[in-house]
Amino acid sequence: MKIVIAPDSFKESLPAKQVAEAIKRGFEKAIPNVECLLLPVGDGGEGTVDAIKSSLGLEEKRVQVTGPFGDEVLMSYFQKGELALFEVANLVGLAEIPFEKRNPLKIQTKGVGQLILHLIEQGIKDIYVGVGGTASNDGGIGIASGLGYQFYDKNGIVLQANGQSLFDIRKISREGVLQIPSDVHIKILADVTNPLCGPHGATFTFGKQKGLDPSKFQEVDAAIKDFYSKIGPEILKLDGAGAGGGIAAGLCAFAGAEIVSGIQTCLDLINFDQKVTDADLVIVGEGRLDLQSLAGKAPIGVAKRTPRGVPVLAICGSLSEDLPPLPFENIVAAFSILEKSEPLEDSLKNAATYLENTAANIGQILSLKQS
Repeated sequence: MKIVIAPDSFKESLPAKQVAEAIKRGFEKAIPNVECLLLPVGDGGEGTVDAIKSSLGLEEKRVQVTGPFGDEVLMSYFQKGELALFEVANLVGLAEIPFEKRNPLKIQTKGVGQLILHLIEQGIKDIYVGVGGTASNDGGIGIASGLGYQFYDKNGIVLQANGQSLFDIRKISREGVLQIPSDVHIKILADVTNPLCGPHGATFTFGKQKGLDPSKFQEVDAAIKDFYSKIGPEILKLDGAGAGGGIAAGLCAFAGAEIVSGIQTCLDLINFDQKVTDADLVIVGEGRLDLQSLAGKAPIGVAKRTPRGVPVLAICGSLSEDLPPLPFENIVAAFSILEKSEPLEDSLKNAATYLENTAANIGQILSLKQS
């Protein structure tokens, strides 16, 4: 029996690779001679690049860039040939910013633009960017700064490229900006379709979790909208431009990037379609399977790409009450790994054990069918 195990990460608990390994251990306990192919995935959210690099065997490299507070830091990226991937959260992720320093209008994303220039100088042609889990809300001007753009106030003074400066920009200088070569393709791995502005935009949707006072939502949203209405009004109509606090918007406007489906691109890169052709069973999973998961998240993306006739099972941290009746989207059964009532922090800590136990239980049922 061949089982393809293609889970997403369990947020704040386990990366996708460790989720897959725990599920594999469970099946190996219950099913003699089972063949498990591990294909950890991501949908563009935090952890996507980590999942892809595990499947592709990319080499990790580091380069010095401007950090979230203006200091010099090392930022990681992963490379193979002329392909490179990096995750913006590695520089300005919520996990990288101490709680007492979380102010999305002050966080700098300049280093992202600097990393892109470095990759171009290294001869990279295909650049994939994960933009989930960021602590910034600058509308993408930090990236522009890293690419060489400068922003001035009404007195001709150069502004620091962060969200707070959006209120004061009066002039943009393009001197010293490197033209992105036409053979360089930058793709944003997105797991959301939020526009840049408006009630479903970056500020109103993600601002609170980044530490922005809700009383400032309206004025910050208006400042971003005013900025882009002048330099690129088409960005305001772009689905997904709100990803990463507007980082996606900045990449599109200033680096000519393209927003793509995170999960579909991930599956393409790891050659999922070919690897699943002879599978007897496919396992998907994420920390919580809910109605939002149906809108392009990893488990549904994997299930839809699985050949008809191959059953798909979901193994998740928890299952929401708003899910439609099974089967749905090629998923024939879904399992929660929770074994008992306990504090959330304990469930997160014990996730690997619970995953292994759940897979072993499923494996025992499959063994009964084979015997």
